[in-house]
Amino acid sequence: MRCLLFACLLLGSAQGWALDRFQVEGYTLPNGLQLLLKPGSERGHVAIRLVVGVGLDDFACADKELPHLLEHLLFSGVDDSGEGGLEERMQALGGEWNAYTSNADTTFVIEAPARNQRKVLDLLLSLLTHTRLDDNAVAAAKQVVEREGGGHYSHLQRWLDRQDLGHKAGNQLAVELGLKCAERAEVGNLTLAQLEQVRKDWYAPNNMTLIVVGELDRLLPAYLERTYGALEPVEPSEHPDLPQIQGTAAPERTLVHGWVGQSAQLHWLFPEPVLDQQHDETFDLLKDYLDWALYRQLRLEHELSYGPWSDREVFGGVGFLSLNADLERDDLPQARQVVEQLKARLLKDGLDPATFARLKQAAIDRQAWAVQGNSALADYYWSALGDFDNGRFSDPAKRLKAVSLEQANLALRQLLQQPGYLRIEQPLLSDEQLLWLIGGLLSLILLGSFGVYLLRRRAR
Repeated sequence: MRCLLFACLLLGSAQGWALDRFQVEGYTLPNGLQLLLKPGSERGHVAIRLVVGVGLDDFACADKELPHLLEHLLFSGVDDSGEGGLEERMQALGGEWNAYTSNADTTFVIEAPARNQRKVLDLLLSLLTHTRLDDNAVAAAKQVVEREGGGHYSHLQRWLDRQDLGHKAGNQLAVELGLKCAERAEVGNLTLAQLEQVRKDWYAPNNMTLIVVGELDRLLPAYLERTYGALEPVEPSEHPDLPQIQGTAAPERTLVHGWVGQSAQLHWLFPEPVLDQQHDETFDLLKDYLDWALYRQLRLEHELSYGPWSDREVFGGVGFLSLNADLERDDLPQARQVVEQLKARLLKDGLDPATFARLKQAAIDRQAWAVQGNSALADYYWSALGDFDNGRFSDPAKRLKAVSLEQANLALRQLLQQPGYLRIEQPLLSDEQLLWLIGGLLSLILLGSFGVYLLRRRAR
């Protein structure tokens, strides 16, 4: 009955339904697989996203690369033709695919012609159920993952990481606070048995969401119930709690990045206080406001930075909002003073009502074109799965409208009343310091040579 109703919707109202990106046909199969099906505006194409609820945060530091390594292994082949044969089959169907492992999930991303959508989904199902894991495939996948991570993890790089010298400002602070692993996760010690256990525990229909957007086959629901509905569910695995702030961090630090240069970066990071309502929307609007305030102060009024910016990052279970600027090394003291004055003024006077209203309306207006096309729509559903309820995604424009000036001012004061963490990134030596160092060394060499000359003359 569900398939018949869905087919009628596709035939009778697909054009009107597709205009409302927040309305989606979503339901759960008996085995726990969540389906989101949406007719899209682009004909002849479908965008497919299979989201598996396992990511880097589900594992301890030493084993963090397990889901990433398994993601690569699943492309190693489903028969004797191996990885090349699997790719040839996708090429023959006119599609392309990839996969990504994030902190929260592992997602398979496919773009394909609408006429072959069921065949492409067949191939994806084969990848999930028929990929053969063996030691040779694991060794090959480890090499790929190691290259993606920046190559061989040398003893020098590991030592720098242990000294908090190998990280960017946000990552370094997260390490100090116990929110992030100090060293890069390695794959060398991961075993075939561990990978098979991850596949068994997490790659199950009741831990997956399948999103299909585009020109949908009218028989797609029946096909999915017959094929993907046959996957066997497992007992759900518990996601570990995200780390909270456990340690203390230095209020100010200078981080060495590079050997010689005149450039520098200033970063002032503040943990985001947790708001009861519209948390993300409020801090997104504050980020827009701080972007503009930094631009006016550091670029337009003082000409210290071409492109200052604010940023939002999440480490473990803690969000941070930061004030940042690219600078000349000699301008650091003045830039720091300007940013401190900006912070003091915001704490005293709050947000300018006219500026806040203008930036808020701009953020609301951007929602009209924020998601264009089948692929962008599928990615939006992937990123907003937590907001899906009863066949609808919540409208971000409405949530932005609900943020009042008073609410934003309260969040701003809670944010900036904290001392925050100041981090300066700069090379070890400036150009002038390098010249003085070279001059000093040359002087020492000359003095040493002259001393040797005098000693030899006395000896004669």
